Amino acid sequence: MSRSDAPGEHEDELPSMANSALLRELPSTERGLRTRSALIAAARTVFERSGYLDTRLIDITKEAKCSAGTFYTYFSSKEQIFAAVLELAQEDMLHPGMPHVEADADPAAIVAASNRAYFEAYKRNARLMGLLEQVASIDPEFRRLRQRRADAFVLRNARSIESLQARGLADTELDPLLASRALSGMISRLAFGYFVTRDGLPEERNVDLDELTRTATRLWVNALRIPG
Repeated sequence: MSRSDAPGEHEDELPSMANSALLRELPSTERGLRTRSALIAAARTVFERSGYLDTRLIDITKEAKCSAGTFYTYFSSKEQIFAAVLELAQEDMLHPGMPHVEADADPAAIVAASNRAYFEAYKRNARLMGLLEQVASIDPEFRRLRQRRADAFVLRNARSIESLQARGLADTELDPLLASRALSGMISRLAFGYFVTRDGLPEERNVDLDELTRTATRLWVNALRIPG
């Protein structure tokens, strides 16, 4: 049995990347919940170590120190436990939460706080972020869910840009949605390059989180012509 989606998503609620059709009801006992959690943690370890394609169910059960029968009590396939891994990890992975910033604060400070939170979460979950690229290249349904979530981030940022424009704090000649798509894509690919592929020039690899945040924020603020 799959868990139904909660009715009525909040405007700022981000769509899930986990395929809800693959998610079973949670166990009804504390022991069942612990066992399920242990299997999910083991699966994430193996997925990150071996990649999605090369991960076998026996590798997951070995990592979790349990039998195949125990695995099938909670999950029926690799696809199903991968969905459970995503459901558990995705809020920290892609929605770290904005640090508290006063409403009348400098807009550049808000951008900087948001960028830092994103980079910190990306760094914590770098191996999983790399894994998502692999799965998106082979699974059309996951690719669709992932794009839907990315689009929700773009729309959220577009609303923020539009609000700044209305207050005279950003370039009003920019299309807020297109600007958001460009700037959000820049931040995402910058994080992927530094924390996943490490494909920067050798001398760039020692850039710390402060410098990464500072540079990304400067580019964002300059692009929108935010004062100060």
